[in-house]
Amino acid sequence: MSRHKSKPNPGRNTRLADQIQKDLAGLIQRELDMSRAGLVTLTGVDLSADYAHAKVYFTVMGAEPEQATAALNEKAGYLHSLLFKLLHIHTVPTLRFVHDAQLAKGIALSRLIDQANSGAGPDASADASGLDPEGRG
Repeated sequence: MSRHKSKPNPGRNTRLADQIQKDLAGLIQRELDMSRAGLVTLTGVDLSADYAHAKVYFTVMGAEPEQATAALNEKAGYLHSLLFKLLHIHTVPTLRFVHDAQLAKGIALSRLIDQANSGAGPDASADASGLDPEGRG
C-alpha cells in the first residue's frame, strides 16, 4: 500500500491565518498592558506552509513602531501559549511581529497625489494670477 502525499491546502492556510489574527487581536487587547506600545492593530498574518511560523503584521498609533515591535516580540511566547489554548490544531506557529509600513506609505502617497492635484490644472494658474478662468481681471 502506498502512502499518499498530502498537498498543502491554501484555503486552510488562509482560514487559519484569519483565525490567528482574530484570536491574537483579542488576546492583545485583553491580556497585555500595551501602554508603552500604543494602540496596536493587526493587519495580517502570513503562515509558513508547515504552520510552524507566523509573521504577524501590525500598525501602531501613539508609539514608535520600533517600541511596539520590541514589546510585542517580547510577549510573543506568552501569546503563543495563550493561542495554543484557543486553537485546536496540532502545531501552533511561533509568532514574530513585524510593523506593517504599507498604511503609512499609502497615506504619504495620497498626500503627494493631493499636492499634485491642488497645484495642477488650468484653474490653478488663473487663480494664482488673480484672473478668472476666462482671463478677465
